[in-house]
Amino acid sequence: MTRALYVIKVGSGTLLHPEIFAEIAAIRNRGARVLVVAGGAEGIERHYRSLGRAMPQLTLGNGDTVRYCPPTEMPHIVAAYRQITLPAVEAGLAAHGLRVFTAVAADGGLVTGDLNRPLRAVEDGKPKIVRDHRAGTVSGVDAARLGALLDAYDVVCLSPPVRDAAGGGELNVDADMLAAAVSNALGADHLRLVTGTPGVLADPADRGSTVRDAYAGTCGRYAKGRMRQKIRAAELALDGTADVAITGPHSMAVESGWTRFWAAREPAEDLTLLTRAAQIPSVSYDERELAAYLAGWCRDRGLDARVDEAGNLVAERGTGPRTLLLLGHLDTVPFTWPVRWDDVDPAVLHGRGTVDAKGSLAAFLEVLAGTPVPDGWRLRVVGAVEEEVSSSRGAFHARDHYPADAVVIGEPSGAGALTLGYFGLFKLRVTATVPSGHSAGFQAVSAPDRLIGALERIRAAVLKEADEALSAVIDLRCDADAASQSAVGILNFRVPPGADLDALRTAALDAGGDGVRTEVLRATPGHAGPRSTVLAKAFGRAFARSGGRPRFLLKKGTSDMNTLATTWRDVPMVAYGPGDSALDHTRDERLDADEYRRARRVLGEAVREFFALSGGERSPGGAR
Repeated sequence: MTRALYVIKVGSGTLLHPEIFAEIAAIRNRGARVLVVAGGAEGIERHYRSLGRAMPQLTLGNGDTVRYCPPTEMPHIVAAYRQITLPAVEAGLAAHGLRVFTAVAADGGLVTGDLNRPLRAVEDGKPKIVRDHRAGTVSGVDAARLGALLDAYDVVCLSPPVRDAAGGGELNVDADMLAAAVSNALGADHLRLVTGTPGVLADPADRGSTVRDAYAGTCGRYAKGRMRQKIRAAELALDGTADVAITGPHSMAVESGWTRFWAAREPAEDLTLLTRAAQIPSVSYDERELAAYLAGWCRDRGLDARVDEAGNLVAERGTGPRTLLLLGHLDTVPFTWPVRWDDVDPAVLHGRGTVDAKGSLAAFLEVLAGTPVPDGWRLRVVGAVEEEVSSSRGAFHARDHYPADAVVIGEPSGAGALTLGYFGLFKLRVTATVPSGHSAGFQAVSAPDRLIGALERIRAAVLKEADEALSAVIDLRCDADAASQSAVGILNFRVPPGADLDALRTAALDAGGDGVRTEVLRATPGHAGPRSTVLAKAFGRAFARSGGRPRFLLKKGTSDMNTLATTWRDVPMVAYGPGDSALDHTRDERLDADEYRRARRVLGEAVREFFALSGGERSPGGAR
């Protein structure tokens, strides 16, 4: 399982607010990895006061004052981090039961930097060049070692300074810039720069003037003092894969105190939601940030929206007893890369999830926001969690809590096609075990040998029962202890609608042989609906109005349609969404603007047609 990585920068002022530790602990307890970068201004001041030592300052040409760090002062600065700042982080998180690794980033060369050029300062009103100021810029991050530490501890906490790459001891660096550099080096999913104000303020005197959305270069005019460095750090982080936000005051939990930074700018206003949804990483089990953002987007438009107990986004309008459900999913398969629009005509959006299936979900929400709902009906959008993994937790929760009269599943069919059904999923874990022994022994049979034979027998037995099924071994591993050696394989079948899963189960369990244990991990039947349902007819009319004849698909993959169909009977279901499904799960995932717009238009027409065909009377403004 790929666990999401949060990099969270907390300043010394924020460390005085214990709520921040509870928020960090909550993130860790959701299963994410967490790397905290701690700033130390408050700790350094306290340390100098305890020594009775004046902390030297430099005045720059622009009037700003910075801490002067000549070689004689660096030991005191390092001591302040070791004795005050890092222990405060460790104690705050330990109070929530977390195991914490803390270190100055220079320790062992975890982070290295290059010395900055001599500093231009002003002394007694006269300019001067300061050559011994030990300040630098991050140039290297030991990602492998930090990754190992993140695997070993609940939270890893770093602070400045870093090691001088050219030798000569430590270099002081800005903690916000350190956090951004570490975020980029580790391919973090989320970067939060926590500050004492509610994000970036357009008017520093007005704490309600938070700039909610920013792009590179758009926030500099608002920046004063320390906020300048935070904005620089946020813009540096846009080179990486994380979604980036400056949050506060001293918190990540105040929705109105967030300034989000977006790396990719939409080429037109109607592509904003799609562009931003693609930029928030949401690999399975890490859907929370995307769900929260989309819920906020809905509430800004007057829609009822929440994140339910399973983690699903639920947004709706209308209060009638009958429901049309648009069920998409929030999660993607692993590995993210920077999202970007190609400057071509039509513009093309590249990034993980653009096709599978944030394009569909964004279209669902925009149709929800713009479609009148007749009396007696409810139009509900659910963005489910864990569709890309076997658990399908979100869809099972939707199945059991959000009954519907008809369902559109949000999966890529292409704007000109409608998916009527999917193959089912029959997934097995096969474990072969043999006693320990040397592989060079006479007629020795290893655990992998036994597993290979078992997999082939099981595959043949299942295909004999369902000859249209597709199969693949999707994972292998070996283990050994003093007494035995084992080999484990995950054997995956895609089975057509109508396949007898009980017969497949019996065939698979009987075919394993001696020393082999077979477990059924998932047995979800295929499902296919007819073209004659009201829902399919509504799409047919919508396609006709867009000037096309639809293609009808039966797909070999599996979707949340199958999960609903395990218990829902006689509920019309189709799947629809923009994009080429052949790009699913590939590094070439992309979606062009025309395709997205056409699918959104067809979907909107289909929803209106469905309500009309179902006898709903349209209310002019739509019921709420």
